[in-house]
Amino acid sequence: MSLPLDLDRIRAEFPAFKQPNLKDMAFFENAGGSYTCAAVLNRMKHYYWATKVQPYGFYPASREAGQAMDLGYKRIAQALNVPADWIHFGQSTSANTYVLGNAFAGWMKPGDAIVVTNQDHEGNSGAWRRLADRGMEVREWRVDKDAHLNLDDLDKLLDSKVRAVCFPHASNIVGEINPVREIVTRAKSFGAITVVDGVAYAPHGLPDLLELGADIYLFSAYKVYGPHQGVMAVRPSLAAELPNQGHYFNEMFPRRRLTPAGPDHAQIASAAGIVDYLEAVAQIAGEDAPGATPFHKAHNAMRAQEIALMRPLLDYLKGHNKARLIGPTDPEKRAPTISLALNEQGITAAERLARHGIMASGGHFYSYRLMEGLGINPGVGVLRVSFTHYTSPEDITRLITALDVEL
Repeated sequence: MSLPLDLDRIRAEFPAFKQPNLKDMAFFENAGGSYTCAAVLNRMKHYYWATKVQPYGFYPASREAGQAMDLGYKRIAQALNVPADWIHFGQSTSANTYVLGNAFAGWMKPGDAIVVTNQDHEGNSGAWRRLADRGMEVREWRVDKDAHLNLDDLDKLLDSKVRAVCFPHASNIVGEINPVREIVTRAKSFGAITVVDGVAYAPHGLPDLLELGADIYLFSAYKVYGPHQGVMAVRPSLAAELPNQGHYFNEMFPRRRLTPAGPDHAQIASAAGIVDYLEAVAQIAGEDAPGATPFHKAHNAMRAQEIALMRPLLDYLKGHNKARLIGPTDPEKRAPTISLALNEQGITAAERLARHGIMASGGHFYSYRLMEGLGINPGVGVLRVSFTHYTSPEDITRLITALDVEL
């Protein structure tokens, strides 16, 4: 199998691959959280060792701490191709969405409508659905029998009452990459803003947000080789319109208005390491890799690597008579988050796979409504095997062999 990225050089960036307890194990639970890259760990260690004081003060360690945090905002913004004032850090993406939901409750008016999907993680669905309790109309964009979100169905839900359309860049079960830019264009034609859950997509390459055109984009840093926190990019003009969710005396500080609890300083500083790593990926990809910036190059190389790795696995699964593959069989159309509906609990199958050195999991993965929409008992759930660009062809072969024995 020909791969665009040198796997040895990629894996050298991750201390996990040198750990004795992870040796000879194939990691297929990346959708729950990726391995952390050395660049992030090094920045976090330095922050805790040298600058674990109150930041933005008047003495050297405090100034350095504030500068390291500012760099975290700047670097994440750089990777997403937006100005730094777009970036907000919070405890998790679910927490960030919950806060946004409360802000929207004060921004929208009774009778306004909001569109949500049943393809999404509950973290980017439940917070918006609660607006119905405040007199807003919640409209559900439902998946079809193939777990696909049909754009014609969205068109039927859009009118001048819709203030926001909330949807996933990719589902953490289906894996299909939704056409964000086209959805944004359709929403904007009715004056609606767009809120994109990027949690299941971002590990496979941070997107260019100006190119996508979304007003809000959310993802989890710990699934993008970083610390356990949530990142949300919010168009500054929209952020200024939303009611303050922080302390009343902090209303004039944009970074504090949408994060009512103080985020972890060290994690913000260490998030810059995610971007260091993406630049390293671009270097490994080489000068001839497609892309105008290091971040485009990294994104394209990571996707190409994953598509090559997915192909033999999907070819195997689409002909399997004991497993129902959820989502597209074409690797070009999906992220490598691959879910299988079985005649048993997904977690039971995952337990058997562990005997073969396969780290995977099973359940509904907080996509309860999607399970119901697909006719799958959420208590049974699915077996989910998820990987990323640092997965090896040998890992894929090992997984196929294990599935052949255990399913």
